[in-house]
Amino acid sequence: MTDAVETTSRASSRLRLNKRMLTISATGIGAAGIACVVAGAIVFGDFGIATDFSERLAPPSWAHWFGTDQFGHDMFARTVHGLNVSLWVGLIAATLSAFIALGLSIFATTCGRWADRVVSFLVDATMGLPHLVLLILISFALGGGTHAVIVAVAVTHWPRLTRVLRADILQLRNADFIIVSRQLGKSWWYVGRHHFLPHLMPQMLVGLVLLFPHAILHEAGLTFIGFGLEPTKPAIGVLLADSMRYLTAGKWWLGLYPGVSLLVLVLCFDAIGNGLRLLLDPRQAQL
Repeated sequence: MTDAVETTSRASSRLRLNKRMLTISATGIGAAGIACVVAGAIVFGDFGIATDFSERLAPPSWAHWFGTDQFGHDMFARTVHGLNVSLWVGLIAATLSAFIALGLSIFATTCGRWADRVVSFLVDATMGLPHLVLLILISFALGGGTHAVIVAVAVTHWPRLTRVLRADILQLRNADFIIVSRQLGKSWWYVGRHHFLPHLMPQMLVGLVLLFPHAILHEAGLTFIGFGLEPTKPAIGVLLADSMRYLTAGKWWLGLYPGVSLLVLVLCFDAIGNGLRLLLDPRQAQL
């Protein structure tokens, strides 16, 4: 009986170890993929930007892995540049959104019931509006372009993370060290900065990484329908929008490769987010 229990325990331990190693490996592969996009954009430089009508609408080949577009641009180089643009737009927008969520969650839990009601109302109101419509309205009101997309994505992606961080703070409020700190006369502002904030950073980091796919996809979606980045930028949304005029003519590579590349980039961030959740959450790490 004891041998059977030990065998089961060893098998369970090996299963947890294998699951952890697979998650860490997926995280490493995702990070490597993102690093390749950034490095590729630097290596390519201006390659793929200049027009070459002698290579116009060429299918995929060894010379042009993703083919060329209607101006003779190398689609592989333009796809890498477009993914790099999406990365930076997503980084800025997701970071701003995460800080908005952090500030509102601390404000809601440390400034009294009225603050909690205000933040709850803002969260419910924002989540109750159609997401894409709200993005379009904000981007259109700001005149479109890169800055408008960043602001639109940043001010619409904070509600879910705010709810998560607020719930974590509400659990911490009853912790012994928080009660002792309040009994010693420390203000809620002091408690928020010195006690809540360090405990929230792992959760905020995971939330920030998981915001990236949403920010990137919504940036590409806004650009695709004409409310996003400038048409002169080699953004993925621009490439997909341009490809619509040629897909019926059999130029399938113009839309397929940029779309699949965007999907792979999103999956890379998803793998990194899940890996960070496993590494930073002690409860998840033991599963």
